[in-house]
Amino acid sequence: MNSLTLICAPVMADTVQQMVTLMIKSKECGADLVEIRLDHLKLFNPLQDVPFIINNSPLPTLFTYRPKWEGGEYEGDEGKRLDVLRLAMERGADYIDVELQVADEFINSITGKKPENCKIIVSSHNYQSTPSVEDLGNLAVRIQSTGADIVKIATTAVDVTDVARMFHITASSQVPVIGLVMGERGLISRILGSKFGGYLTFGTIEPGKVSAPGQPTIKDLLDLYNFRHIRPDTKVFGIIGKPVGHSKSPLLYNQSFKSVGFNGVFVPFLVDNVRNFFETYSSTDFAGFSCTIPHKEAALQCCDEVDPVAKSIGAVNCLIKRPNDGKLLGYNTDYIGAITAIENGLTGTNFTDVRSGSPLAGKIFVVIGAGGAGKALAYGAREKGARVVIANRTYDRARELANVVGGDAISLSELESFHPEDSMILANTTAIGMHPKVDETPVPKHALKHYSLVFDAVYTPKITRLLREAEEAGAIIVNGLEMFIGQAYEQYERFTGLPAPKELFRKILGEH
Repeated sequence: MNSLTLICAPVMADTVQQMVTLMIKSKECGADLVEIRLDHLKLFNPLQDVPFIINNSPLPTLFTYRPKWEGGEYEGDEGKRLDVLRLAMERGADYIDVELQVADEFINSITGKKPENCKIIVSSHNYQSTPSVEDLGNLAVRIQSTGADIVKIATTAVDVTDVARMFHITASSQVPVIGLVMGERGLISRILGSKFGGYLTFGTIEPGKVSAPGQPTIKDLLDLYNFRHIRPDTKVFGIIGKPVGHSKSPLLYNQSFKSVGFNGVFVPFLVDNVRNFFETYSSTDFAGFSCTIPHKEAALQCCDEVDPVAKSIGAVNCLIKRPNDGKLLGYNTDYIGAITAIENGLTGTNFTDVRSGSPLAGKIFVVIGAGGAGKALAYGAREKGARVVIANRTYDRARELANVVGGDAISLSELESFHPEDSMILANTTAIGMHPKVDETPVPKHALKHYSLVFDAVYTPKITRLLREAEEAGAIIVNGLEMFIGQAYEQYERFTGLPAPKELFRKILGEH
């Protein structure tokens, strides 16, 4: 329906004066309208306060007086509640939100009295799940039949694939629809409104001060996701992972897309089941993906074609939807980024001289972890002539990978006493030490003196406990940001067909 989705700031405060302050702030943040949540007011005199709010709002107003039974705060008399909404309408509110359960009664009571410029939003909230497309469609028809000007359906994401059903409703509806899916798995429903025809989305003024689970800030919508540039023909890219909220990829790619005017948006997909994800988001509108822990191996099984290097590694971290036939192509750019960063660390340069061979040749290269990233580093180190040793919590998985790459295997507990020689190289590819568990480390400090270089694929925090202790033990350290940047160059080029803006990448990550 609508190609320009509005941003609405929910305004929740104890007093009317605080609300006015927040409304002014909403405008400064870039909101298009404000939702006045009357049910949050501790002191409220409707006859005096409603006109005061309307007269002092710098933006169009949407009045909501949400009862407890629909997830709000109001517990009083229903008749009085609806009287207040009628008052707001009469005094010049731009939108009124009423719940489906009382919509027929409310709309019948205002027949012939509704001002021309006031729109009635009839809303339904499901805090448990997201119904089937058929049930959502029937619900939209039921809401429309009340005489609503705008249909609002808010559901809850149990899985990221639930959002696709809501996109179907907003994209195919002939009337304005606000379709939102709550929770972290539903975040994309709030970002991609303009692509799939949503009437408005909610963005908060401050992080954490939300009126429903999973709301982003207005700042993130505008600055991180370039919300005003998203159109029906915008290509969607994203990072598939679990967890995924820590990722810097949306920041990196969206700023880079914007800098060259590339019509794409990059979003986080919190994915539980990779196969379900790809089967659901099969259209070429979803054009490319970065893939992170723990899905790199499972994602390979979903590809129609896999690059030979990725096949050897047994994991993909970059997936592209081929535009002409929609086939899913898998690549691995992890090992390039990581191995280059480690070589650069050893030589103290950004330019390894290919003719003189790799500084990894002949060195013992210990990889912690036998997942997708572990496989990538083991493969890359072996290609460079290193002697590879895999250390993993479960020895069988370490042995399995060691057999594939022609290396040796030890259990993680053996790593502490493993030092056949000094000047070894250590690469952690597990999530040990990643935010929020920043006090964890895979190797005790005293064992780090046998390594000349220690690399950690974790990049939140930038300096993990492992790296801090390795530096104290005298090793060169290389953080996961270097691997992240290296693999991101190639992914960007595959996503866009354009050369990666390398200086911009470093600048963005340096600032954040």
